[in-house]
Amino acid sequence: MPSRARWAVLAVLFVVFGVTVVVAGHRGEPVHSGVQRLGPEGGEPVAQYLRRAGASLPTTTSGPVWALVELDGYLTPEPAAELVHGVRLSRVILRVPLPRVQTALITRDLPGQRPVTELAEAMLSAAQDRLAASREAPSGRPAAVTAAEAAQLRSGCACVLALLVYGDGSALRTVTARPGVRAVHAALPDTPLQDLAISPLLPEQVDLVGPVPDDGPVP
Repeated sequence: MPSRARWAVLAVLFVVFGVTVVVAGHRGEPVHSGVQRLGPEGGEPVAQYLRRAGASLPTTTSGPVWALVELDGYLTPEPAAELVHGVRLSRVILRVPLPRVQTALITRDLPGQRPVTELAEAMLSAAQDRLAASREAPSGRPAAVTAAEAAQLRSGCACVLALLVYGDGSALRTVTARPGVRAVHAALPDTPLQDLAISPLLPEQVDLVGPVPDDGPVP
């Protein structure tokens, strides 16, 4: 290939590479192809998301699918387990609700055989992790927040935020109708667990989906 032609090819490749970097850098949240998000998008009106989640429910005669059960308040393990009776519990998302303090979303996979016990054990495991994080966090507010999270989780706080379950259309609609359930967002049929991206709606989010305030005192 002549030298001039080789330089032309290199120039084209350079331009293509540069465009790819710019597009990727401007993406709000990179998501791998094929991943389905369960939960609202950032900036989405809450009312719009609740309608979208409701429309995702399969028919009562459909086969089982993965679904995110989102609560209208934070719960302790026992009432949380009661809400998902009749479907298989697979994962819990925990968050310590401190007023006007941003706290972590903590995920634990569960066998789903003993829901109450597994949820309680998940909270103790999360407490240990947050305690370890508090020792490694920079001094000041970050360390204080993680230490407060650990103390709350260890005490058995109402910290269950959302639950990932597997059930058929009839069972999911039964769960949706239970008091305390804010929304059930179902995945498309045949979506494997590893292709789910989960971002639950917070009880504090009532108008738009966005970050909670972080200007309150740490207990």
